[in-house]
Amino acid sequence: MKKQLLLLVVTVSSLYSSAQINPQFSVKAGLASSGIRGEAASNLNNLLDFTDGMVTTQNRTGFFAGVSVGIPLNAQITVEPGIYYTQKGYELRGELGLKGIEFLGANASARLQSDYIDVPILLKANLGGGLKIFAGPQVSYLASSNLKTSAGLLGFNLFTSSIDAGNQFNKWDLGVTGGISYEFKNGFSVSGAYDHGLTRIDANNRVNGYNNSIKVGVGIRF
Repeated sequence: MKKQLLLLVVTVSSLYSSAQINPQFSVKAGLASSGIRGEAASNLNNLLDFTDGMVTTQNRTGFFAGVSVGIPLNAQITVEPGIYYTQKGYELRGELGLKGIEFLGANASARLQSDYIDVPILLKANLGGGLKIFAGPQVSYLASSNLKTSAGLLGFNLFTSSIDAGNQFNKWDLGVTGGISYEFKNGFSVSGAYDHGLTRIDANNRVNGYNNSIKVGVGIRF
């Protein structure tokens, strides 16, 4: 994975040297709805000892923010490397049966909060009128990962706990990303993108799980 990251850096440097055009810097931020494809529920079950019965998973909603630099190759095509902080992960919810009061039930939840540093290198095409499409590879580094669990009854929180789950997941993740954006004449833009992980996130490669995220954001070009 380190070799792949080095290759991306060398590729961007070569493009920048050959283009000989002033770069355009941008900042972007927005919301990210992230989940894990594959055996997501099984992955969390390996870390928990109370998730019996009906278990469901759902995306975690977080935020992302970062900077990028656009290197125009011509009037229509731009190469855009960037670096972003992105909150990823997912949630697991289930029902706990309590002896004698099964009819009440207890809601249990576990939230995997994984924070990544994403480094995409995009090829962006200008379709005219401010409309653009983009796609490219992305290398991500897992900065931290915490598993927060809780259970409640009749609206009351019975217990909460938090453990460091970083050693359960691979530090590096290789994927692809793509999307569409619209840029106004003043440099302000809105965008939507999808990140598709290609590397198993389980450090032991026992679980077939991959990151994926849907991002919606706004940005400004300088």
